[in-house]
Amino acid sequence: MRICRTISEMQQACRELKRSTAQERGLGFVPTMGALHVGHLSLVAAARAECDAVVASIFVNPRQFGVGEDYEIYPREFEEDCRKLESAGVEILFAPTVDEMYRPGATTFVEVAGISDRLDGASRPGHFRGVATVVVKLFNIVGPDKAYFGQKDAAQVAVLRAMVRDLNFPVELIACTTAREDDGLAMSSRNRYLSAEERQRALVLSHALQAAKSLAKEKGSNAQMLREAMLQKLTAEPLLRIDYAAVVDADTLEPIEDLSNGALVALAAWFGKTRLIDNVLLEPVTHV
Repeated sequence: MRICRTISEMQQACRELKRSTAQERGLGFVPTMGALHVGHLSLVAAARAECDAVVASIFVNPRQFGVGEDYEIYPREFEEDCRKLESAGVEILFAPTVDEMYRPGATTFVEVAGISDRLDGASRPGHFRGVATVVVKLFNIVGPDKAYFGQKDAAQVAVLRAMVRDLNFPVELIACTTAREDDGLAMSSRNRYLSAEERQRALVLSHALQAAKSLAKEKGSNAQMLREAMLQKLTAEPLLRIDYAAVVDADTLEPIEDLSNGALVALAAWFGKTRLIDNVLLEPVTHV
């Protein structure tokens, strides 16, 4: 696996990789912030199955962290991450420094108005502006045909899909199924922040989502009923502080009431200083 540290080196490496492959299925790209787990590697596996070649990035992006968030302590395990990515079949890894990605004096940002202020965007002002900006830069540097993200970050996926559409990027954005631990907890690099007790109590997140999903199958259920079912589970957990529990349109992140066209059921909560997110997608109702 080739490791590129500069933008110019990465651009050249990707051009060479494209020339050396058949390019019948295109170049796949998996952007990450490192601290890799099975969920990240499942994205690489999906890209390997669908593309001629796969590249990845590791960059802890300071512009998507707010004041008082965990940028300084976010886990950085570069050597171990490299071993995992190489074993998974990644051909090129882009691992720039902050100064390489954001040259001194740079003042340009990318903002997807409206949608960026919903769900996680409401809780973390400026977060999605940082995400959109770094992803635009990565797309311009790598030039992928397909980019792979986890469905756990459903709000991020919605924002980036809108960005790709509005800015006419020739990139297919693919959301892969959320990877979960055996007990149902959504995999996250931040799970390691949890104490043993918090880790056990955090299972309430997936339990609340499953309660909502089961209720959605009942005739006559609506979004308010799903929200109430989630809140009933969540408020019974004393270690948890709710950020949001919402039923929204998966594309716009706007609240909805009618479930007939499908929905994104999403929640975020704090356990101590650790903020976790999770969600499930409801399929449109089919009438026989």
